[in-house]
Amino acid sequence: MNIKFLLLSLIAMVVTSCKTPLNVAKIQAEKNISIAKDLPEDDEFNKIIAPYKIELEGKMKTKISHTAVDLNKQGDNSNLGNLLADFTFEGANDWAKKNDIPNGVDAALINVGGIRSTIGAGDILTKSIYEVMPFENEVLIVKMKGADMKGLFEYYRNTQKNNPVSHLYIETDNEVIISELINGKAVDLSKDYYIATSDYLAMGGDNMAFFGKGKLISTGIKLRDLFLEKFKANPEIVAPTDIRLNFKNKKTKTNETP
Repeated sequence: MNIKFLLLSLIAMVVTSCKTPLNVAKIQAEKNISIAKDLPEDDEFNKIIAPYKIELEGKMKTKISHTAVDLNKQGDNSNLGNLLADFTFEGANDWAKKNDIPNGVDAALINVGGIRSTIGAGDILTKSIYEVMPFENEVLIVKMKGADMKGLFEYYRNTQKNNPVSHLYIETDNEVIISELINGKAVDLSKDYYIATSDYLAMGGDNMAFFGKGKLISTGIKLRDLFLEKFKANPEIVAPTDIRLNFKNKKTKTNETP
């Protein structure tokens, strides 16, 4: 950084401040240290963190569930994507019923891009969930009027994207909507719907601007914590195989894969 520029900036702060003046004693440029593999290790530091590292590695390698099949995010109805969407629905639904939403949530959707890894057949370890969901995203519930749900279905019609859903069915043919169902029923334009999703999507991420017409309700639940809880509660995972996104004669190629 240019020292002269930094000094001028600090002086400007002092001049414009109406409070206690800032005394700049000395500014000294420090040498940058490049973090690389060949950087020598600090033995004292390694000794300090060693017990914590062992404990953390032990927790990460703990078995929490099992799957007989590979869990992936390929295709319009990936088994991992739909499984995590179901977990999101279940977690939000339980929270809603305990927090003045007596009928719970109506549906859930998550973004496939947020699923950062897959899970191979066999034991599922704690670290597997951290690899799948490395972010600190929160579960939000969006209260939407039935008339505004049109934006959600139009989003899928326009993008044909494989963002996983739960308790929703969307069918298109040549990018024309054929069927749009919530819990197996047509949308009631006069009804209020509660949709569980992530804070990222609720704030308009992945171009989901339609959520902007709804009321955001914070649950305080971290998606990763919820997924960990659900995997632990299900010693043997049964991967969903039902069709939820049915894009017939699909023209666009917007699916995300590992």
